[in-house]
Amino acid sequence: MQMPAPDASVLSRKDQIVSRLQGVLPANAVISDIAETRAYECDALTAYRCPPLCAVLPANTAEVAAVMKICHDMGVPVVPRGSGTSLAGGALPTADCVILGVAKMNAVIETNYPDRYITVQTGRTNLSVTGAVEADGFFYAPDPSSQLACAIAGNIAMNSGGAHCLKYGVTTNNLLGVTMVMMDGSVVEIGGAHMDAGGLDLLGVICGSEGQLGVVTEATLRILPKPEGARPVLMGYDSNEVAGQVVTDIIKAGVLPVAIEFMDRPCIEATEAFAKAGYPMCEALLIVEVEGSDAEIDAQLALIMEIAAKHNPVELREAKSADEAARIWLGRKSAFGAMGQINDYMCLDGTIPVSQLPYVLRRIGEMSKEYGLGVGNVFHAGDGNMHPLILFDANKPGDLELCEAFGADILKLCVEVGGCLTGEHGVGIEKRDLMHVQYDPADLEAQMAVKDVFDPKWLLNAAKVFPLDASENRRMAGGR
Repeated sequence: MQMPAPDASVLSRKDQIVSRLQGVLPANAVISDIAETRAYECDALTAYRCPPLCAVLPANTAEVAAVMKICHDMGVPVVPRGSGTSLAGGALPTADCVILGVAKMNAVIETNYPDRYITVQTGRTNLSVTGAVEADGFFYAPDPSSQLACAIAGNIAMNSGGAHCLKYGVTTNNLLGVTMVMMDGSVVEIGGAHMDAGGLDLLGVICGSEGQLGVVTEATLRILPKPEGARPVLMGYDSNEVAGQVVTDIIKAGVLPVAIEFMDRPCIEATEAFAKAGYPMCEALLIVEVEGSDAEIDAQLALIMEIAAKHNPVELREAKSADEAARIWLGRKSAFGAMGQINDYMCLDGTIPVSQLPYVLRRIGEMSKEYGLGVGNVFHAGDGNMHPLILFDANKPGDLELCEAFGADILKLCVEVGGCLTGEHGVGIEKRDLMHVQYDPADLEAQMAVKDVFDPKWLLNAAKVFPLDASENRRMAGGR
């Protein structure tokens, strides 16, 4: 993956840049030693690495604003970083950039139960938002698989979802307002603790903007009362296509489960070896969960089980206790780690219409044979958000490039059937040069014109999202 050459004039001023940053931050908040900056050389897309010029760890909005103003005035690129869990290279540094990490910014600022919101600093982890309110009967709905580690900042940047987004939506559906620092150091408040804001939907522009427009330091999030109960059912089938058809039929029936998750045989086998969740050895497995009162759950599951039974399942298992429910989910929550035990893999993220699941799964299987690379499928089937895991050998020359070509073809397939390049991982560097597959030049120009307004010098998160030649031309010209 090509990255732009670092700006020699910035590299030559490293000592001066570090000195100015040390003037506005505590001594331990500026990291410039080359050995220490290696901790920030990549995110979860570990195939690409580059130590930054330095990294800073501000503790509040004022410190972020001071850092941004210095970098703006000195022409230094800034790469915002949450917890570094991006699978698309969204926080990959360049050698001439300052990594701005929000890990120290993890406080709860306000909790309001009558109006059902919580305001937090965006370095707070996803799961700990629920942790702050669950004792009072509330929760924060978006639940990425990395929720134990991922930060709200990154969730907002990538518009993250999770297993339960089928019912509750993704981050944008649960984000009410933000405090954001612009590249020039100015601070803006957008949205707030209310249902909707008047005027242009700037909050919708910011959520999913991948650090291209500003650094979000505080967020007001929607919290919801915990449901009365929830119950999953596990279904095993002899083919991916049949399982995909079951998903389609459940959605067609008008049932709205809280989650529909899919795993295929490679993932099932790896997960069983790793987590020993008691899954059946079959070609495809679905986990469908519904929630509500006991009566609601019984009624919904009766219809779902009826649909599932029509497709001759290998196994059909309804959780009868909290322990059984936890074991059904244990394998799914362990799938990504389990696959990492058996091989290097690249995790993709594309979204398709649910009706296209059987066809797309079949084509992925065919392409796997064509490329000679294994692939495991584990994803949020209810909303068509796919996560193929392409297996490759990082130590074998040419395997990474072959893997990337395979991945590009899968993402092109997603667009061809009416879907899009990403559901929740973002574009980052992974998909930036595929943007032309989904967008024509006029569409890309309109998107880049928005960045011109927020970041005229194109200093924020360089070489991400937009095709490299287009973004570099924009950056060299200092915006439009």
